[in-house]
Amino acid sequence: MLDFDPSADIQALRTTFADIKAVVDVDALSADIDRLSEQAAAPDLWDDVERAQKVTSALSHRQASLKRISDIEQRLDDLEVLVELANEMDDEDSAEEARHELAELEDIVGELEVQTLLDGEYDDRSAVVTIRSGAGGDDATDFAEMLMRMYLRWAERHKYPVKVMDTSYAEGAGIKSATFEIDAPYAYGTLSVEAGTHRLARISPFGAADKRQTSFAAVEVIPVMEEAQEVEIPENDIRVDVFRSSGPGGQSVNTTDSAVRLTHLPTGIVVSMQNEKSQIQNRAAAMRVLQTRLMLLQKEEEAAKKKELAGTITASWGDQMRSYFLYGQQLVKDLRTGYEVGNPAPVFDGDIDGFIAAGIRWRKRRDDED
Repeated sequence: MLDFDPSADIQALRTTFADIKAVVDVDALSADIDRLSEQAAAPDLWDDVERAQKVTSALSHRQASLKRISDIEQRLDDLEVLVELANEMDDEDSAEEARHELAELEDIVGELEVQTLLDGEYDDRSAVVTIRSGAGGDDATDFAEMLMRMYLRWAERHKYPVKVMDTSYAEGAGIKSATFEIDAPYAYGTLSVEAGTHRLARISPFGAADKRQTSFAAVEVIPVMEEAQEVEIPENDIRVDVFRSSGPGGQSVNTTDSAVRLTHLPTGIVVSMQNEKSQIQNRAAAMRVLQTRLMLLQKEEEAAKKKELAGTITASWGDQMRSYFLYGQQLVKDLRTGYEVGNPAPVFDGDIDGFIAAGIRWRKRRDDED
């Protein structure tokens, strides 16, 4: 006789899921979808392309969120039927299928539960991620490319659309920098805990044999802003450079000098764009990113000033937020949360949800303490 009774686990999942639905506010989400659907059906919608893109993007994001909730609810119902069938038929194969489905649902609901902690002003936005190589020569530029692949594979695992906006290839291995957009609800809130300095320690494939090399790369994450008009940038504060897009090894990609680099002279912030077909489009995209970075910089400075006046300055994440060890004891360890994985290969292949969840929970505790 089959002894299979996961009812307590399923009930715990349902309780957690009910809490999630209350936070998400399914009724408000459905009302938003109805409102945006009406706007999207307007015959003159595409007379204003920019507004049309905002409406359709917002509608798509909300529909995806509601579908995710509905799918989980249906799968929980189906799971209970499968468990009942397994016991009635004394079928071990059905029981094993139910165990597998339960484990998957626990992962999905756990991920969604973490998402409910994302209540920041811009957490529900899509994200623009920039990776820059730091100290370490060829190892650092190779490490930057490894991190880029890690985040692109993470997005692929979650079926999130990605648009690479700019890539600056190194003369040797890897990349000097890369910027890409991940278009998904809560991509910014989720990935913002990945921002900081990442450190790689390994036996260098580029230097002397058996010599350990430490290299660094910086990850920056900013939200995609529908409009970034809150920050006005005087023309005199910007230097504009136009150049030809390049691929690995310096090969020309475009036949025209359509890539644009904006340098904000007062802060030194540099933004490059080469994904769009025209110079005008690349400049507009670069300006949006620059305005967003300046707006966030202003908010950070205001928050720091408030803490200083209150006498409650706390330490930042530090220069190294995560270390990747690829020699001796293979290990990836987050220095803020203590979360670690003993096999770096899946991590570099995009399996970073554990690190992200630990980071979001850590940040929530830190903010609550502040």
